[in-house]
This record gives sequence, structure tokens and C-alpha cells, in this order.
Amino acid sequence: QVQLVESGGGLVQPGGSLKLSCAASGSIFSIYTMGWYRQAPGKQRELVARITSGGSTNYADSVKGRFTISRDNAKNTVYLQMNSLKPEDTAVYYCNTYRVRDGLRYDYWGQGTQVTVSS
Repeated sequence: QVQLVESGGGLVQPGGSLKLSCAASGSIFSIYTMGWYRQAPGKQRELVARITSGGSTNYADSVKGRFTISRDNAKNTVYLQMNSLKPEDTAVYYCNTYRVRDGLRYDYWGQGTQVTVSS
């Protein structure tokens, strides 16, 4: 079983920064892809950023150049550094990982952390 616990959300003014953390337990962290998703009120959950076991990353177009995902395998933790925040970044942010067994994907989610960008 995999457990994910996010932290670091909060209220920030437009143009500000926040750093989210996600601590993982229950599995071999270093070999799995980790991701950050977000869900704004009335919208579908969307991928924000993803990092593979080898350190390759990809980002949603809306956050490229502003957000950076990273991981520390020694601490079983993945981070999301968010700079130049905009009101449209307001959402609940979720940490994610997944496993594939017998051709089926199993997603694991944290409880989410609220990010609010407002003046």
C-alpha cells in the first residue's frame, strides 16, 4: 500500500511563491513516477507536473517556466516549487503515484492541499 501526505499549501498574493511537499511511504519510492495534479472548483482534476524515476519531467503548458517539480529519493519526497503564482492557480493540489499490475493502472492520491492565490 502507498500513502501520500502533502503539505505546504496556503494563501499567497499574485506573483508570490509556494513550495509543496509530498511524503510517500509504503513502497519503493525511487522507482516510481510521481506527479502533482490540481482541481479547481467546478473543474476536472488536471495534471500539473510529473517526474519519472530517472528524473525526466513534464509540465502542463499553463505552468511551464513557473513551476518546478523535483524529488529527493533519500527522503521519499517529491516537491513542487511554484513561482509567479496567478489567481488561476488556485486549486486543491494532489500528489499522485501509480502502479501497473496485470495491465491495470492503480492510482494513489494524497489528501490534497489548498493553494489560494488572491490579493
